[in-house]
Amino acid sequence: MPVRTERPVLSQAPCQPHVGAPRRPLHRTPHFGAGGGSKYIVRHDNRLGCVIARRQVLALAAATLALLPGPRSRAAELKGDVPRGCVVTPEQIEGPYYVESRLHRSDIRTDPLDGERRPGAPLALALRVLTVARGLCTPLAGAMVDVWHCDAAGFYSDVRDPRFDTTGKRFLRGYQLTDADGWARFRTIYPGWYPGRAVHIHFKVRVKGEQRGFGFTSQLYFDDALTDRVHAQPPYSARSGQRTRNAEDGLYRRGGRQLMLAVKETPDGLAGAFDVGLELPEGFTPSAR
Repeated sequence: MPVRTERPVLSQAPCQPHVGAPRRPLHRTPHFGAGGGSKYIVRHDNRLGCVIARRQVLALAAATLALLPGPRSRAAELKGDVPRGCVVTPEQIEGPYYVESRLHRSDIRTDPLDGERRPGAPLALALRVLTVARGLCTPLAGAMVDVWHCDAAGFYSDVRDPRFDTTGKRFLRGYQLTDADGWARFRTIYPGWYPGRAVHIHFKVRVKGEQRGFGFTSQLYFDDALTDRVHAQPPYSARSGQRTRNAEDGLYRRGGRQLMLAVKETPDGLAGAFDVGLELPEGFTPSAR
């Protein structure tokens, strides 16, 4: 199933400053540009970053592949983009449906109270957490990664809402701790939709520090054409009404292009991977959990 990918892939390699490049204040939303011929121009954190020759691009690609957890992992099977620089992931709001569930599990499809599994297209989700500093991306181990999203009917668990009441249910929620390579993996389903929002998944990263903690919250989005195909099948097709597409979602328009989840079809369903680049506060030192 061909899927268009707009997500920048993070790399470990530093870049050399472009001579004469103007310096501007750091900004969380990355902007990219491409030069002609055999060079690529990278804008990082709203600054004109560096010029990377074609040989350096190949080296960056090799460094990125070296970070993957293994040739048989779902994330490693995803086709990567050409590395375009080490960038900070845009932050987005938590939204009204976050619940402090404290469910430490990788398979979030079931309700832990009654074992009922939410129906939907299987999705293997892999998030890699990295710290971004001085042009380098470093995998972050021991970070707590929460994931939550709605089911095929557009309902969140453990919420009382004008459209539904799922109080006491805890499906499609859970957290994992990142491994030594920065990966947190989940088994879930492709999200449904609800009025006013494009199809998305929420995630929150929390890092324990020696003196204080650090938190980061954002959302992942899906290619509209892929959602059209998935939602044409049951149980999604039972819904009536018109779905909000990415370009119509105000939150998507504020950084969503950098938050697109790269998804491919596998024998077990769908698999998606995403690199989360964090800019930790100056002087912050992560500590082991």
